[in-house]
Amino acid sequence: MNRSLATRQWDIFCKVIDNFGDIGICWRLAADLASRGQRVRLWVDDASALAWMAPTGCEGVRILPWREPLAPADLECLNTAPTDVLVEAFGCEIATEFIATCAHAAEARGIKPVWINLEYLSAEVYAERNHALPSPVLRGPAAGWTKWFFYPGFTAQTGGLLRKPGLAQRQAAFDRAGWLNRQGLEGIASHGETLVSLFCYEPPALASLLRQWADSGLNGRPVHLLVAAGRAHLAVKAAVAAENLQFNDKKGLQPPADARNQLSISYLPLLTQVDFDHLLWACDLNFVRGEDSIVRALWAGKPFVWHIYPQDDDAHRAKLDAFLDMLGAPPSLRAVHHIWNAGNPTDLAEKHPADGLASLMADLPAWQKTVLKAQARHLAQEDLTGVLLKFVEKTR
Repeated sequence: MNRSLATRQWDIFCKVIDNFGDIGICWRLAADLASRGQRVRLWVDDASALAWMAPTGCEGVRILPWREPLAPADLECLNTAPTDVLVEAFGCEIATEFIATCAHAAEARGIKPVWINLEYLSAEVYAERNHALPSPVLRGPAAGWTKWFFYPGFTAQTGGLLRKPGLAQRQAAFDRAGWLNRQGLEGIASHGETLVSLFCYEPPALASLLRQWADSGLNGRPVHLLVAAGRAHLAVKAAVAAENLQFNDKKGLQPPADARNQLSISYLPLLTQVDFDHLLWACDLNFVRGEDSIVRALWAGKPFVWHIYPQDDDAHRAKLDAFLDMLGAPPSLRAVHHIWNAGNPTDLAEKHPADGLASLMADLPAWQKTVLKAQARHLAQEDLTGVLLKFVEKTR
């Protein structure tokens, strides 16, 4: 913890949309701030996911329900610990009754809180252009205040990436075989299989990829697929049924009935954030989805494929290409990303050779070099929490 930075009261507001990425990022930020000596109140409209993401909680972080409207009793905490920093995550609008109470307290103290609008992660150029720009508040109880846009990103001209201190030391001490054993996957670390994690939405190419792995494995080795709970689990079940796929479903611990079968599948329970990191560290190839997990995959330093959150206006395609440009992705990695992110089966059939998806992964060693190079570059930059703390000190 940087003792030169003052301890402040942070209020982070989060609305859970659908896939828990928002609450996951907000929890990581809140816990990281608390680990650096800050006090955090996390206001969330649905905190149920934290029961499995962070079951032990975090000292210094208080979870509060974001009701609509907030009642006077909900706001009493502002009387004893007024807000120093407001964080409005991902376009959610902080409750007006909370802002009114903050404004009253700020007038009495003679100090306005720093108001941060935390945006989504992107490698596109607008993240640099818009980072740290002010937005005057023109009406309401906080008229005359300023909101500040804070853009996470991949360059030193943005807000950086979430990274808890001590990452390298934790990875160096990681016991891969021991962790796999604790997940009920005893012995698979020594089976010679390629371990692949799968955390995805419903990619049209999934069924074809599973078929290719069942027929031929990956780069001459059998594949053991570790499937995350939730939508990925359901997607794999549907793909297996659609393909009438036969695979080893006993965690790879017994030979499959068909010796030609090169695919084993294990379905995982919901994992804590710590164990999700461990899953990525344990695998040889990671399929991840959304914003939080792409950062975790980068820190894992293993080859990965990103299933970007699809948007109706196809804005995600430009976002994906900007990310691949930043990564310096070789042609095979770009091709796999474009196949994996094809919007529908018709689009996939017309534009992408899904039946060649596994063959493109023959370039896995080049992917590894690409990821490690990007990882080293970003480890040399300051992390998001550190940038945010300094920004608050400078702005107050």
